[in-house]
Amino acid sequence: MFLPGHHLSTDDKDVVRLGTGLIGTIAALVLGLLIASAKGSYDTQSTQVTQMTSNVVLLDNLLAQYGPETNDVRNLLRRGIVVLADRMWRENSSEVAKANPFEASAASDAFFAKLPQLSPQNDSQRSLQARAIQIATDIAQTRLLLFAQTNNSIPMPFLVVLIFWLTIIFGSFGLFAKPSATVFGSLFVFALSAAGAIYLVLELGQPFAGLMQISSAPLRNALTPLSP
Repeated sequence: MFLPGHHLSTDDKDVVRLGTGLIGTIAALVLGLLIASAKGSYDTQSTQVTQMTSNVVLLDNLLAQYGPETNDVRNLLRRGIVVLADRMWRENSSEVAKANPFEASAASDAFFAKLPQLSPQNDSQRSLQARAIQIATDIAQTRLLLFAQTNNSIPMPFLVVLIFWLTIIFGSFGLFAKPSATVFGSLFVFALSAAGAIYLVLELGQPFAGLMQISSAPLRNALTPLSP
């Protein structure tokens, strides 16, 4: 026991237990909310990446249907997607780190400049061009939305207060127990579990980095190289 005998009355123990129970309940609610918020944000961004990948494939198919005169535009699309993935997942960071994430790459700018310059020869090509422009706009909007959400979505004050509450809870566990290997081993396992939950929250809040990051492979491999 860490407390002297005159602090071990029944009333003292009841007050500590009730207070610890209250803090534990609040901490559990906050931790649950943080996990739900982080998971919701992670799922949203994962869905946006999937939607953008499917739009990229659809856009390339529309350009392929338009005709061989779109090969230059399709090559620009492929180059732009590579740069986009590098910036979003912070890969090849020597050049990526210097770029403004909200600024389109040179390949993307050239793609958006050439797409409206196509000269459709019939109604089918005019329809394909209009659809391609709309999908390209959707891709650009999703790109900006993803970059706007790249910062950790978990408010740091929440985590600081939560860690403070958990410290109080774990401190109270040892107040009335005699030091032993069982007590220390149990506290270690409990602390490791709580730390794992907080680590999970932090990982989910950064979907483009860490162990639980969204894979960049589907987007990178969405478009095969054009035949020369």
